[in-house]
Amino acid sequence: MPELPDITVYVEALERRIVGQRLDRVRLVSAFVLRTAVPPIAAAEGRRVTSVRRLGKRVVLALEGGLYVVLHLMVAGRLRWLGPHDRLPGRITLAALDFPTGSLAFTEAGTKKRASIHLVEGDAALAAMDPGGLEPLAVNAEAFAARLTTENHTLKRALTDPRLFSGIGNAYSDEILHRARLSPLALTQKLSPEEVSRVYGATVEVLTEWAARLRAQAGEAFPEGVTAFRPEMAVHGKFGKPCPVCGAPVQRIVYAENETNYCPRCQTGGVVLADRALSRLLHKSWPRNIDEQG
Repeated sequence: MPELPDITVYVEALERRIVGQRLDRVRLVSAFVLRTAVPPIAAAEGRRVTSVRRLGKRVVLALEGGLYVVLHLMVAGRLRWLGPHDRLPGRITLAALDFPTGSLAFTEAGTKKRASIHLVEGDAALAAMDPGGLEPLAVNAEAFAARLTTENHTLKRALTDPRLFSGIGNAYSDEILHRARLSPLALTQKLSPEEVSRVYGATVEVLTEWAARLRAQAGEAFPEGVTAFRPEMAVHGKFGKPCPVCGAPVQRIVYAENETNYCPRCQTGGVVLADRALSRLLHKSWPRNIDEQG
């Protein structure tokens, strides 16, 4: 799922292309992508874009007259910028927003069709779509610490809870916790003040660095190849590969459709955290320490 750095770069690219432009037409290719009926989607047509912003992991196009087009990419949704005469990209296109200078194609790979478009009217309706998480790059250390420790969750869960923090998901939480040298299963209310400070510092560093890296990679072009798995990442998606800090093989915990990646030497004191499926399968053979893995 595109997270804060990815959405930030999407927003910046769209600002350069469509702010001040008229939204001529909304083409709905998938009948299921539009999740609102009032106001009708046709009400957005003919209005100029006044701003583009990020709302958590959503992209918001503000239109004249107090309307907002809200694009939620979910896991597999992506945005593409097309020239005025370019064809839409095949079966994966959900919708297209046509402007005088080009079209914004909203695509989604796979068959689950979770990505969505909402058209809402008024600031209150837009605010109702905000889960309420703090913007991690817009708060000081004290506010971050207060929110992190408001409930006793694992660090992984706390960072990825949109009610606590805005825009952080599976990928960048792995990178943040590796940078902070803390276990993803550490409980937030049992962290020392120094550990909380490390989480805050790592959060700011990782999100800022990745936004800058993605911005530089895109340049003036529209961002392409948006993915949660990048070769420059330290641990996310790197199961079995050496940690770039200590060389230990990166481990993972798989749950539902997600996984947590971590370095046992840098983050858990050499302890291999139990993966529910694998540890049940291996029973007594499950290695408790990274040095037992041979």
